[in-house]
Amino acid sequence: MKIRWVSLRWLSVPVCIWFFVAVAAGETYHLAPTSKTVTWGYFDATTPPVLRVHSGDMVDIETLVAAVPAQLEAAGIKRDQIQPALLEIDREVKDRGEVPHILSGPIYVEGAEPGDVLEVKILSIDLTVPYAVNFFLPGRGFLPDEFPYAYAKATSLDMARQVANFAPGVAVPLHPFFGVMGVAPPALTGRVSSGPPWIHSGNMDNKELVAGTTLYMSVHVPGALFSAGDGHAAQGDGEVCVTAMETSLRGTFQLTVRKDMKLRWPRAETPTHYLTMGFNENLEEAAKIALNEMLDFLVSEKHLTRSEAYILASDAVDLRITQLVDGKKGVHALLPKAIFIH
Repeated sequence: MKIRWVSLRWLSVPVCIWFFVAVAAGETYHLAPTSKTVTWGYFDATTPPVLRVHSGDMVDIETLVAAVPAQLEAAGIKRDQIQPALLEIDREVKDRGEVPHILSGPIYVEGAEPGDVLEVKILSIDLTVPYAVNFFLPGRGFLPDEFPYAYAKATSLDMARQVANFAPGVAVPLHPFFGVMGVAPPALTGRVSSGPPWIHSGNMDNKELVAGTTLYMSVHVPGALFSAGDGHAAQGDGEVCVTAMETSLRGTFQLTVRKDMKLRWPRAETPTHYLTMGFNENLEEAAKIALNEMLDFLVSEKHLTRSEAYILASDAVDLRITQLVDGKKGVHALLPKAIFIH
């Protein structure tokens, strides 16, 4: 497979904008973060795509840590350790949402129409810097009254041992995943913050979505307009302080339009589990959404009655708190594949 680079010189401006143009289905493309190829803190159906691909194509996407350079320096990262792309984006991008999610994209997938499903196979995820940062701010996190101040911390990442050296005697296993993967929301909603997850997926912060898993998302606008970012080196269910181990990642995704599926909320599939998700300001309502989505899956895909599905969920499905701090809380339901013997 080839990666095609195309340079277009716009006559109305004196600069040359570099980006990648899809030339044939089944190829692999590379999307690097620059001030011309990212959005900052929002999803919007009117955002022009920075890349167009065909269904089934693969895209190698680089993403940047969800923090501004000043936050990295406050955590102890030296200026010369900050990626030049982040410095350029921080300097040039003025159109910003309320959270520092620097999202690579959006990517237009040819043939995707509202009502379809975008299948995103996460083929690989690699760390691209040897550090991660955590921080919290006054009024944020799950315990805002107990931590009414700002704090930032850097953690070195040991690639050879695959651990984060959190503190002397504390080594956290690396578990990289993208906190934000999403498509454009319905056009009538206008711009939405990348902070709360919703039917467009977005900031799910679901630590199950590592390399080897597949994410399914409902398409709301032509082309789907897929974006990714908010790389995490590790995270606990809950993400209680409002950040995970924030870092820069590079991932390879295969984007496929599924016209044989219909979804409202995102679903996923790991090598060992089926996974449904729910998001709501109320944790109990989020749990109800995730559970009802799992019941729907069991009825439509495993051909159980809804009563049987309800009982099986009680016997075999785990409900887990995805995160508690993104405006809309998240719950995901995990169903082991091993229970199905045929």
